[in-house]
Amino acid sequence: MSMNVGSSTSDEPEVLMDINTTPLIDVMLVLLVMLIITIPIQLHSVNLEMPVGAPPTNNIKPEKVQIDIDDRSIVYWQGLPVNAQELELKMKALALSPNQPEVHLRPNKAASYAVFANVLSSTKRLGLNKIAVIGSEQFVR
Repeated sequence: MSMNVGSSTSDEPEVLMDINTTPLIDVMLVLLVMLIITIPIQLHSVNLEMPVGAPPTNNIKPEKVQIDIDDRSIVYWQGLPVNAQELELKMKALALSPNQPEVHLRPNKAASYAVFANVLSSTKRLGLNKIAVIGSEQFVR
């Protein structure tokens, strides 16, 4: 193939180097229309069968055990100070009960992190599953 660079001296017509895209566009539009026709109509609603009536009330309130750690890193069980051995014994008794209570652990901002981490790891090691660290709003600046 050759390309026309300047004026030619021959009587031959110039060769066009462009691709005719009209048939390609026609095929693409036909395929697009076929795709639009074959896609099912999507519904924007989901049909749910909801139960009728009021849900049953749960009158059983879960038992809560409060463990506090003050600014001097003293651990309190339900408001009474305890040492590490007493804390372990009380947690073992809770872990063995069939209906475990919720353990709310509230550290003070000035408390030692090692004491908090020790209490938290003891709860997990002894098998207490319902643990909540509460009072985190004091750590927000």
